Amino acid sequence: MAAHMKSNRRSFLKSAGLISGALLATSKLHVHASSDDTIRIALVGCGGRGGGAAVNALHPKMPVKLVAMADAFPERLNACYQLLSQAKPDKVDVPEDRRFAGLDGYKHAIDALRPGDVVLLATPPGFRPSHVEYAVKKGVHVFMEKPFATDSPGTRRIQAAAKLADEKNVKIASGLMWRHSKARQEAVERIRQGEIGDVVLLRGFRMQDPVRVPRPRLSQPEVGEIAYQIHNFHYFDWAGGNLYIDACIHNVDVACWVKGMWPVSAVGMGGRSNVPPLGGMAYDSFYTEFTFADGTVFTSHCRFAKNCYQRYSDYVMGTKGSGLLMESYARPNTTLYKGFQMDPGKKSWAFDKAEPNPYEVEQELFFDAIINDKPYNEGHRAAEAQFASLLSRSAIYSGQIVTWDQIVNSEVVAFPDGIDDITWDSKPPLLPDDQGNYPFPIPGQDVQI
Repeated sequence: MAAHMKSNRRSFLKSAGLISGALLATSKLHVHASSDDTIRIALVGCGGRGGGAAVNALHPKMPVKLVAMADAFPERLNACYQLLSQAKPDKVDVPEDRRFAGLDGYKHAIDALRPGDVVLLATPPGFRPSHVEYAVKKGVHVFMEKPFATDSPGTRRIQAAAKLADEKNVKIASGLMWRHSKARQEAVERIRQGEIGDVVLLRGFRMQDPVRVPRPRLSQPEVGEIAYQIHNFHYFDWAGGNLYIDACIHNVDVACWVKGMWPVSAVGMGGRSNVPPLGGMAYDSFYTEFTFADGTVFTSHCRFAKNCYQRYSDYVMGTKGSGLLMESYARPNTTLYKGFQMDPGKKSWAFDKAEPNPYEVEQELFFDAIINDKPYNEGHRAAEAQFASLLSRSAIYSGQIVTWDQIVNSEVVAFPDGIDDITWDSKPPLLPDDQGNYPFPIPGQDVQI
């Protein structure tokens, strides 16, 4: 991974403080009926993202404590517990009997909470719908990392859980953190006020080194098939969605935010350019052209390959000017320009303030809503961003133009046998051949939408 991407929130022990002094000074706890106002937290999914979310949430000045943890794999659970115990010793109280390994561990971790407590969900996204449903029904507030599902039926479950959360006053936060970037918020507001004219084209780029490339299947004969695919979830669509959705849901969400609408259709292409391929059923190259109802186009460019040009950025073109929403992860450089060449001498506006870390701000807003009992539900928007990302995957795999209505109403299930009842002995949708290779989608050959 590029150097500027190594500094992201996966390096969770380096995360900084979360809640501002002003927020802490004005917050009033009234979310629990008991005299104990400590917000108990459970962490479900103990990989790098889960650990990062936990560090963000366990601010030293907040009345919070981590009391339960769960992960499918005991070794990952224990490693995360050790790291969090060292990083936040005063905020971690997770004895062995509240550390739950296995595919049903999420239930036990959530059961250790009270209504009004918080669960951080950071497992592979194939499991997200059932985990969110369970938490909301229990009255537990939810932070859910992106992506949020791996198929349309699962995304509709997120929508239903979000609706139930509204009825129960349960807060839901999502991991689409760029919505909380102060620089982007101001840029989007200026664009909507017409500073660059009417938006006619948006472009998003996510080009980087491969991510967590699996070891060859035949090199691990002792590992069960379900365990292998969950561990390497980026490379199996039922568990992880796919590499594009995991990485580019951010670009897609930002483009739709700028437009204030979701796309009506998409067409795309992709493939496996690496030799040997990255593994599993994964493509490593993706291109999608999304079209909005007013004819505006958003082009999305994604690649996972070594020794190639890298870029993580977002651009917008208008009839009177242009905008750079993010130049790179390490250097956002959010700027608007008079004209289309983005000439430094033609800046119309540039964000020149200190930019709060959006990964921390997303937790700040979430806990502020819980403590002060404010309406807060990002679940509806998260589901729509998920549909938009699935629109890309379906267009690329099928080789067809796919419409928003088609993807929203699709009945194609990523794990046909029912992921809610999954066990280590379940049969996954894809199995390897004698050489350890997995089938992958071929456009134009009966790929379901």
